Amino acid sequence: MTLEERLEQATRIAHEAGRRIRAAREGGSLQRNIKHGNELVTDIDVAVDRYISEQLESLFPGEARLTEELSPDRRDLSDEKPLWVVDPIDGTVNFAHGHHHVAVSIAWVDKGRVQVGVVHAPFLEETFTGIRGSGAWCNDEPISVSGTRELDASLIGTGFPYDRDARFPLLRRLHAVLENCRDIRRNGAAALDLCAVACGRLDGYYESCSPWDFAAGLLIAREAGARTGHVYDCPEGIATELYGENLLVCTPEIYSPLKSLIKKGDSGQYR
Repeated sequence: MTLEERLEQATRIAHEAGRRIRAAREGGSLQRNIKHGNELVTDIDVAVDRYISEQLESLFPGEARLTEELSPDRRDLSDEKPLWVVDPIDGTVNFAHGHHHVAVSIAWVDKGRVQVGVVHAPFLEETFTGIRGSGAWCNDEPISVSGTRELDASLIGTGFPYDRDARFPLLRRLHAVLENCRDIRRNGAAALDLCAVACGRLDGYYESCSPWDFAAGLLIAREAGARTGHVYDCPEGIATELYGENLLVCTPEIYSPLKSLIKKGDSGQYR
């Protein structure tokens, strides 16, 4: 099956998942639970994950899946076999609180490299797609990064972990970035933040997150012209494109200055 055909199937699945997400909110009854001590999950997250998994198994039998709710075992990240990386609802807190920044994210990885990705935002009625080496689109129209050249003119996206104790160390980098860019946005859905960089709504984005949060969006941003990488080096044994600690994705001209600024903030050098 070609990459175009894989993307077509993934997009069809994402659209149906989006319809189920919209229907669930319109139905008005969500079962909310807490996992890992502090992370919100709903019954719809699990139901949509199950639907996507069943569809992928039917179309691509035997291909491994890394999904947030049903198959979160990250041991497959070190394997070069084909892998589907899925977030059934990126932005669960937004979903549960009635916000529109919610997305279905599906990526296909081969030999540790993301080949196709789709991020579908059902409440925004936008579908972002990308194919490695072929470009990126929003609702089938080509997209590209903003091309902003100066950090002080840039709008930067970021996010924060669910663990409240882990938030405090990030305040120094937040302060450094706020002092040197136009402003910051925290939209609560990493996949859509990456797509916002891809289409020029954000000039840069940094955060630490899980593979299912960013795999599809990272490909889409790169195919739209973004420079992608990490603030600090990746450890050995994990595919770089699936390593989510200290992600940095920007329009190319501000990548290096933003990376340097974040490091200064982390080290306490910035005042």
